[in-house]
Amino acid sequence: MAGREAAAPVLDAGVLAELTASVGGDRGFVRDLIETYLADGEAQVDAIDAALHANDSAALIRPAHTLKSSSATLGAMRIADAARALESSGRSGLPPQNAPEALARLHAEWAEAVAALRAWSAAGEAR
Repeated sequence: MAGREAAAPVLDAGVLAELTASVGGDRGFVRDLIETYLADGEAQVDAIDAALHANDSAALIRPAHTLKSSSATLGAMRIADAARALESSGRSGLPPQNAPEALARLHAEWAEAVAALRAWSAAGEAR
């Protein structure tokens, strides 16, 4: 759309390439990090969901921050952006203005990030 910044990629493969290089090219180690992220991320999404349903801004901050940071570390940029917006809402003491839409976006971005990270992992196993 005109006037809007381009959306972040679902998965920034450059971030994963840098991460892989930083661990001596050990894709297996990065795949293990991804699996840990997927398990923990699911718990963070559930905690965010619970906080939004309870209209509890304070309870939103920690899981949103954790999800934002871990997602950015692995290059899952859209979910990081969605979590950043939720964290900001929590820190303001106000729930997101459109909490149902924010929650729907979070779940959609999470599903896309999971699929993209699993595809990246699977591509490495084929080598």
